[in-house]
Amino acid sequence: MNLFADAIAWIFSPDRLTGSLPLPVAIGQHLAFTFGAVLIAAIIAIPAGWAIGHTGRGREFAVALSGAARAIPTLGLVVLLYLLVGVAFKSQAAVFAFVILAIPSILAGAYAGFEAIDRSVISAARAVGMTPWQVLWKVEVPLGLPLLIGGIRAATLQVVATVTIATYVGLGGLGFYILQGIQVRDTAQILGASILVVALALALDGLFALLQRVIVPRGVRAPASVRRPRSAQTAPAPS
Repeated sequence: MNLFADAIAWIFSPDRLTGSLPLPVAIGQHLAFTFGAVLIAAIIAIPAGWAIGHTGRGREFAVALSGAARAIPTLGLVVLLYLLVGVAFKSQAAVFAFVILAIPSILAGAYAGFEAIDRSVISAARAVGMTPWQVLWKVEVPLGLPLLIGGIRAATLQVVATVTIATYVGLGGLGFYILQGIQVRDTAQILGASILVVALALALDGLFALLQRVIVPRGVRAPASVRRPRSAQTAPAPS
């Protein structure tokens, strides 16, 4: 308990606002790397996922590519790219590694959202005279939003946790305090920085949960009674 209290005291210490890397700056760097990587990954993965889901082609290739990307150790990729491109491009090397990490979840969410749509809905849209582009933007994209946002949400949580390794190539972020704490054996600093990473992850998770409620059309969201498993519902009392 004293260790946890020391970690909280470390977070709110006035010393965190000074020094070579003030805490607000470290948090800003951490979020910048996270949002930058997820944004680039989304620009790449969403159109590709929609194309796969809309045409039904390339799914096997996408699954294989996503599996290969998930298998790549992010820290090893960051260090490798850092050694290849040099100090001048270390930020780009780190962001590229985080983009590779984020793409599989977003890609899967994009095409799975389309695949989950009942084919009778697509057939009905075509039957009333909708063009392929109208079917895509007015039917498939809105109905696929829940799984797409879920994929972006998962990717963001993965990246925000992994950005801590950026400090190994001198890029700051909250990982700076963790690595520094390990070097000086300051357990309170290590735990305090870890708590902040967890807090950022929880805050972003809550933000995406709220975004999902705001963006996803109300008719697309299943009511709570539908989402609950049948076995979880209260059985009627015997007569």
